[in-house]
Amino acid sequence: MLLLIVVVGAIILTLRLTTHVEGKDLLSVADLGTHDIKNIIDAAMHFKKNSPGSLLRDASVALVFEKPSLRTRVSFEVAMTQLGGRAVYLSPVEVGLGRRELVQDVARVLSRYVNGVVARTFSHRTVRLFAEFADVPVINGLDDEEHPCQILADLLTIRETKGDLKGLTLAFIGDGNNVSNSLLLGASLVGMNFRIASPPGYEIHGKFVEMARRFGSTTGADIVCTSETAVAAKDADVLYTDVWTSMGQESESAQRRAAFAGYQVDKQLLSLARPDAIFMHPLPAHRGEEVAADIIEGPQSVVFLQAENRLHVQKAILVHLLKKN
Repeated sequence: MLLLIVVVGAIILTLRLTTHVEGKDLLSVADLGTHDIKNIIDAAMHFKKNSPGSLLRDASVALVFEKPSLRTRVSFEVAMTQLGGRAVYLSPVEVGLGRRELVQDVARVLSRYVNGVVARTFSHRTVRLFAEFADVPVINGLDDEEHPCQILADLLTIRETKGDLKGLTLAFIGDGNNVSNSLLLGASLVGMNFRIASPPGYEIHGKFVEMARRFGSTTGADIVCTSETAVAAKDADVLYTDVWTSMGQESESAQRRAAFAGYQVDKQLLSLARPDAIFMHPLPAHRGEEVAADIIEGPQSVVFLQAENRLHVQKAILVHLLKKN
């Protein structure tokens, strides 16, 4: 009897996982089409210059976070306020996803209280499971595989500084992590060439490369994966890096510092890019590790414009998902 219950439960969960509502959530950059990305960036540019009014009057979103946050939490809370709504922050202690309470139970309860959920989790499976059981839109605020909201803000920043996206070349120097995964997908969807230089053993996952090349076959984006920083940086319009050790990898920090030695963005590497190239970093940054202090503080750095643009993109994302639900 116990075995039967387990089997039936597994079947129900499988059925639930295959009935995802297309377009309801933003779990991956790949959930958006090229047209969606353009619309979100256009809306963000508009909201940056104009008050959005009360587009989401009386709406509410829950911020369910397993990881600490500065930009994601504040930008979503302020975005909801500026849109006439409200954000409710739920810390790891209050919720305890998968420990204090099942993910699917939390999703179904919150669906009866709020109009949307921003989930910042350790595992992509957690945010996907949450979305499968939620009846309201779920936004991925970061997980171990992707960081879609950050990348939409990055694309807004590049468009503001370069005027267009298609045909540009972005070089990412460093780990094949959640930021580079989403950045690769975003670049390929808008027709931006993408190069990544990573040390052996830290390359970007093949499934993201395969997906991006499929998108690129339509948009014209060229994808290059290499271990040589000079190959990636040569004539790039954008030079981008991220921390060598992400949250949850602290025990690997010494090993990673050794592996990534030689992958710092410094004056020599930046000199290989185009003269008007911009430097980007999602923050927080470790000066003296992945980036030299004089680069992140230099005239080609747009990292704080990136951070500012998180606010305007969050407004656009919220309107994009919540106004149609």
